[in-house]
Amino acid sequence: MRMLRHLALVALLTVLTQLGGLAYLVALGFRRRILAFVLSYAALGIAAFTLAPLGGRVPLPCFSSGPLKMQTPLLCALNRQYVAPEMQQIAMDLSVYMATAHAGTQTRALDGNFPFFDGFPLLPHLSHDDGDKLDLALYWQDPAGHYLAGASKSPLGYWGYAAGPSACPARWDDLRWDFNVLQTLLPDYRPDIPRLAAALRHLSADPDVAKILIEPHLAQRAGILSSKIRFQGCRAARHDDHIHIQL
Repeated sequence: MRMLRHLALVALLTVLTQLGGLAYLVALGFRRRILAFVLSYAALGIAAFTLAPLGGRVPLPCFSSGPLKMQTPLLCALNRQYVAPEMQQIAMDLSVYMATAHAGTQTRALDGNFPFFDGFPLLPHLSHDDGDKLDLALYWQDPAGHYLAGASKSPLGYWGYAAGPSACPARWDDLRWDFNVLQTLLPDYRPDIPRLAAALRHLSADPDVAKILIEPHLAQRAGILSSKIRFQGCRAARHDDHIHIQL
């Protein structure tokens, strides 16, 4: 029974962080397992930061005073900040453009990928398994229409929706979760449409961006027409809390 619990924890930590299961196995050899796990996981994280570029992944900034960084350090603690070098450049270029076009704008990244191995799933995403995809948080305003630099409706950047009309039917067997109770607990922020339009315009013009996924009602409000801007479909998670881009 104890062995099954250990195996279950290894599997869970591997699915959540890619490196956590290995850190847990190392910690099993020590009496002070929690401390050993924390130290092992930190060491593996530092090693990943150094070794991931050898496999074609680079990290996005977790702590930065510049125009781009991860939405929350938690995503970095879970090793979800790694992308292909081309995607890193796209995100950096966008953040510089946005800070120039709209002074004081801060671009926040959400899930990229784990540091190693193509095909390793980044749950709950249907893709994000090769470093070629990245989610970006929406830009938000307060109810008075003032831009909120670096803020997000949800602390994680996900699941705080800019609600709008949808043609998708209500189903239990897809990933289109509404989290209605959660919405009542979140601040009354609204999407910053001018900044959203600027971001979509810039990304659509970037030759390295192949596809942009966002809810149709947000694309319509932004008024940007491009063959790259598409609906992710009714089976996938809602995309009125973030912009998905891919190479």
